[in-house]
Amino acid sequence: MTILLIVLVLLFALLAAGAPVYVALGLSSLVYFFSEGMAGVAAVHTMINGLNSFTLIAVPFFIFAGHLMNASGFTDRIFAFARALIGWAPGGLGHVNIGASVVFAGMSGAAVADAGGLGAVEIKAMRDAGYDRGFSVGVTAASSTIGPIFPPSLPLIIYGFVAEVSIGQLFAAGLVPGLLMALALMAMVHWTSKRRGYAREAAFSWSVALRAARGAVLPLLAPVIVVGGIVFGVFTPTEAAIAAVAYTLLVGAVVYRSLDWRSVVNAMLATIETTAAVLMIVASAALFAWVLTANQVADGIAGGLLALTTDKTQVLLLIMVMVFAVGFFMETVAAITILAPLVLPVASAVGIDPVHLGIVFVLNLMIGLLTPPVGMVLYVLAKVSRTPFEECVRATLPFLVPLVGVLLLLVFVPDIALWLPDRLFAD
Repeated sequence: MTILLIVLVLLFALLAAGAPVYVALGLSSLVYFFSEGMAGVAAVHTMINGLNSFTLIAVPFFIFAGHLMNASGFTDRIFAFARALIGWAPGGLGHVNIGASVVFAGMSGAAVADAGGLGAVEIKAMRDAGYDRGFSVGVTAASSTIGPIFPPSLPLIIYGFVAEVSIGQLFAAGLVPGLLMALALMAMVHWTSKRRGYAREAAFSWSVALRAARGAVLPLLAPVIVVGGIVFGVFTPTEAAIAAVAYTLLVGAVVYRSLDWRSVVNAMLATIETTAAVLMIVASAALFAWVLTANQVADGIAGGLLALTTDKTQVLLLIMVMVFAVGFFMETVAAITILAPLVLPVASAVGIDPVHLGIVFVLNLMIGLLTPPVGMVLYVLAKVSRTPFEECVRATLPFLVPLVGVLLLLVFVPDIALWLPDRLFAD
């Protein structure tokens, strides 16, 4: 146990020093391997086995599809459609921001992709319409967390791979909670807008809405194809990701003619960079998870939690507290890869459904993306909006209230997440 303590201290010291997550996980794990007299090749094999999954092939294709959609003009068309549909309400562009994130969530599945892709468009439009910068950044940051809950979701793919849970069931379980998050954020936007006296946009017009709908019909078909194909068993997640890329290339290059070779190559390079970072984290987290397993940490956590309580809801709340604490300091993919194997045994012991656990697990970590010191979404928005990081943090804090409220609701009412998969995947 002494060497394990050294490994943990080294891990947090490296993270505190600003080392990349995969470097911190990998180096601290190698200390354990070498101290135990194990060959370095064993560590390499462990990392390779951590990536040996057909499911993980979906990750680069979904990332590629998201970059292609931005380059093809899907983002602008979706935003214009959402603006025509709900821009007339009090705080209209705030609602548009959230509605566009729901649609984009059905194509990218990543909070950072939403923030980086739609974020610049949404914040500029809100600033031009007279909304203050803090409110614009806050609602954009909060709405980007819908992406990893609403299918297709890259974090849910990682969780399904680690927990050996059906990706299709996880995606179906994310539909209702994703919409619930959107409604909760819209309620917050409405309340804030009424209190601050934000002006409405022009009254709703059927002609404007129909014109925007015609322009957005092909982008809107993308989430229908991807999500519907997975949920109804037409595609595996990997096949759906490939279909998303093919569809975007077809629409962008042939129909809109907004994609050229340069933009496709740029999207490929961005995808390679992002995918390499994600998979390095998965591989190094798999190595660190092996160290924890070898030291029976999962058994210790299970024993400690079950010694406190065997009530299902109370155990889930304790797990959420642990995940929330880790989410402050660790990137989402690493947290899932390390924590899921540790908490699944105790969750199973008290009868927590692994699909339900996956949804609240990922939502909890999404809240971590909005909190320092990691807060990847905040860093992205600080860059695209040219807003100081500290101001982004302050602006986002009020929007944590509806998100935490939805998380607690899901904890206490599992059927919100399980209702749809129970019906779609009933034997």
